[in-house]
Amino acid sequence: DFSSAFSDVFDDLFGDFMGGRGGGGGGRQRAARGADLRYNMRVTLEEAFHGLQKTINVPTAVSCANCSGTGAASGSEPATCGTCSGMGKVRAQQGFFTVERTCPSCSGAGQVIKNPCSSCHGAGRVEKDRALSVNIPAGVETGTRIRLSGEGEAGARGGPQGDLYIFTEVADHQIFEREGNNLFCNVPMSMTSAALGGDIEVPNIDGGRSRVKIPSGSQSGRQMRLRSKGMPSVRGGGVGDMFIELQVETPVNLTTRQKEILKEFEALSSENSPESQGFFKKVKRFWDGVKGQE
Repeated sequence: DFSSAFSDVFDDLFGDFMGGRGGGGGGRQRAARGADLRYNMRVTLEEAFHGLQKTINVPTAVSCANCSGTGAASGSEPATCGTCSGMGKVRAQQGFFTVERTCPSCSGAGQVIKNPCSSCHGAGRVEKDRALSVNIPAGVETGTRIRLSGEGEAGARGGPQGDLYIFTEVADHQIFEREGNNLFCNVPMSMTSAALGGDIEVPNIDGGRSRVKIPSGSQSGRQMRLRSKGMPSVRGGGVGDMFIELQVETPVNLTTRQKEILKEFEALSSENSPESQGFFKKVKRFWDGVKGQE
């Protein structure tokens, strides 16, 4: 209730002062919260697309089962520290100043354990590997942080557990490159296929295929967009696209007959290379201009 909450705040602010003046009887010691933990998880691009449930083993400090986290042996309880009277701090007068420091007898806990637990030796915690089932949502990226509340290290003296943070790293893929929710795929094709055009099949990240029509005369570097064939958004903002980029290959290791055919083709295709013609016309005008300045 309100009066209890106000009393807690009052004790936190003025408990030490009132205790030092003999008016309030000392402050209240709270159990320390456990530390947060970090776990790095590496997933494939396919797993990032579909999402997955995975069991991980987390080495951490857990509350001792034998003493329920108190650190005291069964049948006994931690006792109030006689040095600081449970305050966790002691004062020393130095001239006009009063210096406050952590109690050396209880290390600030406000309690001492006279009969420690045999399992945890008075720490209240033991080291143990803990198996956790983790749900990785579809669409995670490298650097995505997933917080699991209360799955971190156990607190000291029965305090609350910290949190576990899972940081994901998406491995590189042999076919696709990712930028945000979009995927990019370089598709090699022969010089004749690019010149003649036609249909090709390209892979999708979900394992399926998409048929794409390639216009005749396509050049290397041409991009085509496949809508909603990319990665899902981890926040539910739709699905990205996939872009395929054509990489026209120049044939290698030609036979004698292939060379003869290409030479015949070159002789017949003087008007079929507008980019080359335009470039060399610009080069000729450039050289003519240089000569005119001499």
